[in-house]
Amino acid sequence: MPSRVPSLRMLRSFFTDGSLDSLGSRGHSSSDLADVPLSAVRKEGWLHCKQVLTKKGKAEDREDMLAWIRGIRDSSRAEGEDPGFASQALISKKLNDYRKVSPAGAKPDSSPKGSRGLGLRAEFLRQAEPSAPRSPRQDAAGAKDESSPPKAPWGINLMKKNKKATPRAFGVRLEECQPAPDNKNVPLIVEACCKVVEDRGLEYLGIYRVPGNNAVVASLQEQLNKGATEINLQDERWQDLNVISSLLKSFFRKLPEPLFTDNRYSDFIEANRIEDASERMKTLRRLIRDLPGHYYETLKFLVGHLKTIADHSEKNKMEPRNLALVFGPTLVRTSEDNMTDMVTHMPDRYKIVETLIQHSDWFFSDGEDKGEKVGV
Repeated sequence: MPSRVPSLRMLRSFFTDGSLDSLGSRGHSSSDLADVPLSAVRKEGWLHCKQVLTKKGKAEDREDMLAWIRGIRDSSRAEGEDPGFASQALISKKLNDYRKVSPAGAKPDSSPKGSRGLGLRAEFLRQAEPSAPRSPRQDAAGAKDESSPPKAPWGINLMKKNKKATPRAFGVRLEECQPAPDNKNVPLIVEACCKVVEDRGLEYLGIYRVPGNNAVVASLQEQLNKGATEINLQDERWQDLNVISSLLKSFFRKLPEPLFTDNRYSDFIEANRIEDASERMKTLRRLIRDLPGHYYETLKFLVGHLKTIADHSEKNKMEPRNLALVFGPTLVRTSEDNMTDMVTHMPDRYKIVETLIQHSDWFFSDGEDKGEKVGV
């Protein structure tokens, strides 16, 4: 086995005229060159694949050819020689040899990437071309670019910075709604609707029972869902009492977490079925006091409003019973209401809301439990 791989000048002579004479002068035959082990090649500083040379002095495949070119270039630099000396001539020679050993029946490459020969030539030229010297500033800039994360297009960043989560009114939890100016635990939409009804509709016949125009209601919902911080009550759409009453009912109907909450719904139904009137009232009061802050304050505000409406029932014909028929199914429910609960629990829903309207002062007073009883 040979003890040394051919030198760079011997290989250049071979690649230039295609002969093995210069190689043979050192005692290497073509078979010896073919059997050079990888460890011996690496020891000499050469990159090598399975077979270095064939008897005709040609590479077996594309990878073999690339290995030879890289080896020549690296060795030239190690020996202080100009790597461009052999680049063009050797590349042309190797390309011609590579085309000669290609199978005769091989089909031409029809892919849109272009011919394989041109791709190899461009790749060889790119590898053989010495890199231009870089300044310390360029090196520092390159290191900074590699360490920094990739930047998104400026338009996307601009949109993300300017985009703010606007409060909405419909279809969100109470604590996420735009709050009223005077009570941060009550949604702005609830306060606005109740104010309009109390200012102009206390004596309006059938208030909350007659539905408003669906198109106008949907228009107001869309506007409020954009996060309006102020409501223009002079807007023509806010002049129709039926539209405003429907808007308020729609708000509570679209709450993802009902006003009496999913966790306490069954407790309210069971409390309403307690036979002892005094115990029933105490249990309902305790459950109401256990509601989360936003839900308790909003229920207190709404029930006080409905009590005001009921106090004018001689004109508007909306007694506590009638108001309970309207608001009971909307307020006392679960987020995933089913037909069975709607049928079996409907009387309880009516009765709970009616009881709250009739005794609103006691349920939401800050004083101690006085043990008030209510007729069943």
